Amino acid sequence: MLRAAHFPPMALASPTTFVALRKSLVPLLTISSFPLPKLSTFSAFHSFFSTPITPSRPYPSTLTLRQVSPMLGHPHPQLKLSASFNSESGHGDSREILVQHLLLKEDDQNLLVELQQRIAGGEDLGDLAVEYSMCPSKQEGGMLGWVRKGQMVPEFEEAAFSAPLNKVVKCKTNFGWHLLQVLSEREESLLKDIQPEEFYAKIQDPSFIEEAQLIDVREPEEVSQASLPGFQVLPLRQFGSWGPEITTKLDPMKDTYVMCHHGMRSLQVAKWLQTQGFRKVFNLSGGIHAYATKVDPSVPTY
Repeated sequence: MLRAAHFPPMALASPTTFVALRKSLVPLLTISSFPLPKLSTFSAFHSFFSTPITPSRPYPSTLTLRQVSPMLGHPHPQLKLSASFNSESGHGDSREILVQHLLLKEDDQNLLVELQQRIAGGEDLGDLAVEYSMCPSKQEGGMLGWVRKGQMVPEFEEAAFSAPLNKVVKCKTNFGWHLLQVLSEREESLLKDIQPEEFYAKIQDPSFIEEAQLIDVREPEEVSQASLPGFQVLPLRQFGSWGPEITTKLDPMKDTYVMCHHGMRSLQVAKWLQTQGFRKVFNLSGGIHAYATKVDPSVPTY
């Protein structure tokens, strides 16, 4: 049974235990004084700013990423964001899989066998996860969401990517025994930077503005100082109002371009859009400032 709500309470995404399998990170958009979204507990990544983003300190050059997964036992080293970002898989498998699981203690062998028998008898893994799983994902029926290679511990990853669709299989990790089920699979989504020069060439074509989805996540006072044609303004401070409706406002199947002042806020939103099922997301590298200074001096800088 799929219990995957798009916006469950944020408490479920607590770094204390959830998710025991995740190795990679996603922006929770935890921005000081901004309305916080209620993000899915099975977002494809989790990350946190080492210092809050505020109007007086809006563009940190370095993000400290803190692992949600307790499997690692220590924080991730600092990740310096380069001028180019590309999340295309380097693991040789371009699939993303939708996974749910149930986690038991290593010494719960009898319960493991009992649950396998109950599943074989027709009971649903999600229902059993709610009742028996140790993982906080139990509140979502064990749902971990869409994952790709490189995001999970090796033992779980090997079992999940080898499992036939809808078949419940077991594996063992340092956290105990897992019963897991792959519910669906799809080609991996794309998230990459686009340089100002390339973007400038694209917007010279009127059909590009009509066909692509262009998002400006800056605040209204910023947009009033400098803007580009065709962009829909979705201010990051107002994320709580437009975030829950993003898949109705925009088409996840269309190419989506995100822009901010210097490319940092837009990168966070671009990553989040990817977790919401957007297939091709592009972040304008350096933001509107780089666009103005590199290719179009008629755009004011601020």
